Parts: sequence; structure tokens; C-alpha cells
Amino acid sequence: MNTNNTNEKLIYPELSYLLTGIFFEIHNKIGRYSREKQYGDYFEQKLKEIRIPYKREYNIEKTNNIADFIVDNKIVVELKAKRITEKNDYYQIQRYLQTTKLKLGLLVNFRNRFLKPARIVRIDTVVKNKFV
Repeated sequence: MNTNNTNEKLIYPELSYLLTGIFFEIHNKIGRYSREKQYGDYFEQKLKEIRIPYKREYNIEKTNNIADFIVDNKIVVELKAKRITEKNDYYQIQRYLQTTKLKLGLLVNFRNRFLKPARIVRIDTVVKNKFV
């Protein structure tokens, strides 16, 4: 029997797929060369339209960092508009997950030609990187 099944569970599948759809809509609508604030504004507008609760620019205790979004008190979302996604971007979300009760982080770099939102999953104390 494989006891590692819990590590492979998809956390909040409906919400994370809905958010991923929004990311692709944003990418298709305003392109790759906008600023992070523009992506954030569009994302916030979509969350309001579909009535999903969120917090924008949320201060993560113990890290002295501010998460772009906390969606439905379940998922931390970081939006980037950088030439490359760096290790520090992943580590940033991992720190957020380790210092909160949140279990899922989504990292989206809109500057990439092909959008690949990354899923960073926290299972108890184990944090894994996955792609949606």
C-alpha cells in the first residue's frame, strides 16, 4: 500500500482550476508585457465579478512580506511579470505556506510566452512544487 497518496492529492481543485482559467484569460486579454499591478487589478476585478472572497496585498506574519492575494482564505497567489521565474519566487510562497495555515500557493509569471502557473503545495510540513 502506498502511504504517499496524500502528497499527490489535488488541494482545492475547483477553486484552483477556476483561478487558473482566470490567469489564462488575463494572459490572453492583456498580453505578456504589462506590469504586475495591471495583472493584479484585472485579477481583482475578476474575483469581484465571480464573488470569490479575497484579500489583496496581505501582510504575511513572521515573514515581513506581503502576498499579492489570499483567495477564499485558502490559496496564496503571487503574480509576477518578470523575464524569468527565479528560485526566490518559489521560496517566497513556501515561506508563506510554512508560516500560515494555508496549504496551496499559485505562482504565475505572466511574462512567459506560454503561461504555466506553478502549484506549491504544503502537506503538513512538506512543501512540494507542482505545475497545474
